[in-house]
This record gives sequence, structure tokens and C-alpha cells, in this order.
Amino acid sequence: MTLWICATCGVEHPDTPQPPTECVICSDERQWVPRSGQSWTTADELRSRGIQISLDEIEPGLIAVTSKPEVGIGQQSMLAATAAGNVLFDPIGYVDADAAARVLEHGPVLGIVASHPHMYGAQVSWSRALGDAPVYVNAADVEWVRRPDASIQPFSGSLDVAPGLALHTLGGHFPGSTALLWDAGADGKGVLFAGDGIFPNPNGTSVSFMRSYPNLLPLSAAVVERVASRALALRFDRLYNNFGRSVPSDAHAIVRASADRYIEWVRGDHDDLT
Repeated sequence: MTLWICATCGVEHPDTPQPPTECVICSDERQWVPRSGQSWTTADELRSRGIQISLDEIEPGLIAVTSKPEVGIGQQSMLAATAAGNVLFDPIGYVDADAAARVLEHGPVLGIVASHPHMYGAQVSWSRALGDAPVYVNAADVEWVRRPDASIQPFSGSLDVAPGLALHTLGGHFPGSTALLWDAGADGKGVLFAGDGIFPNPNGTSVSFMRSYPNLLPLSAAVVERVASRALALRFDRLYNNFGRSVPSDAHAIVRASADRYIEWVRGDHDDLT
């Protein structure tokens, strides 16, 4: 099949004689379409570029999956492992047989999950390559799925994919923005994979929250409090986003302090400083 892949976001679309006229994910106000206009690529074209997929251990039981050159937005997938099986979070926009085989060397993949629609990537192609692993999509965002498939399994609220690996709806960036909680991570203190929902700042000691990162659209104080409260109901000490940034330790307290700071500013508490 010739699957069309949006060159800007890296999300795969169905096989059609001609590419779609637009990628609705990119034309939404949270993403962007280049000034040059909508453009498309295919897996065959990406393969011809000589794209290489790397698997690198980040901490025991956690593997980062990246491509060079980057595809679309260029997210970093995370493979979180347990004795019962693994979850691939925020799948990248390209997969080949060799990469799939190396992922499976770490154990069976029990689920593929994107934190939000910008991260759907090649989620169905990854499913096929990983033995038809289920693709869990938050029901609040299922309308954004571009390539329907039997592997896609909608869920709401929270979902235990395996013992010690659970999905939780945070909302905010998208209504269905989802985090993966890995209980065994950070030496048993817990790791939260939050995608774009809770975004580590460059210093690694604070985070922020946005409706749109490329277009710099904020969230309201009420929404940030809701997102933070949902996250803080979970047990974690470390937090990763989808681009290699992290809060290495004390992330639970840092999320609370960062949310408080954000709320103070958007509420106008510090307008005298501006």
C-alpha cells in the first residue's frame, strides 16, 4: 500500500490514488502548515532517504526510539518494559522490519499509545510490524485518527495495559491528552510520560502547559489546575516528554510548583512586574 504521510506532522493517512488535499491535524490551530503549503511523503520515499531508527537505553527498562533524519514533528518514542510486556508510547512516523525486530527483542508489545493526535505517527504501521499490537486511542480524540484500522481500541479515563503500566487522561493540550504511568521507573519511584501535556522546561526543574506550542496559545488557569490535579493524583518522581526532555527527580513537587506559578501569571497576580 502507498500510505500518505504528512511531511509536517508525520501522521500516516490511508492509501488513496492521490494524497489528501489537507492534513486536518496540521490545519488545526495547535499545529501548522508551512507557507509553501501542504506536502506529503510515503514510507517508500522515507526509506529511500536512508532513514535509520535507533534504540537507546535511557534507564533500566526504558528504551528511546528515534529516527535520523527525523520524520514529521520528530518525536522520541518511549518503550517502557515490564516482565508482563511493554508499551510503545508516542510512535514515530516511520517503521521498518529491522526496527520492529529490535523492539520485540525487549519483549512483546502489549499496546501502542500516542499522547495526543500530533503523535499518532505511523501507529497502525507499527501495530502491523509488532504483531498487530493494539493501538489505544483516547475516545475524546478518536475523531482525529487519520488511518482507521481494526487495531485501534478507544478508551476513556484510565486503562491498565499491563501490571505497572497504566494510561491516564490528563486533557489540556487536547481533551484526550494521555499520560503513561510506569510504576517501576526511576528505581521504583514511578515515571510519568506526559507527551506535550506537561512539558519540561530546558532547566529540568520546571514544566509548563500550552494549548499550542508552535503558535504559543496558552491554557486557562482552570484547565492547568485540572491537568496538574489529575497528574498529581498519580505516584511518580520522574517525568519525560516526547522530545527527550525530562524532569529527572522530584517531578511530582515540580509539577505542583510550576502549575501554581503558571496560574499566578495568567490570573494577573504579577501584572505589576510587566
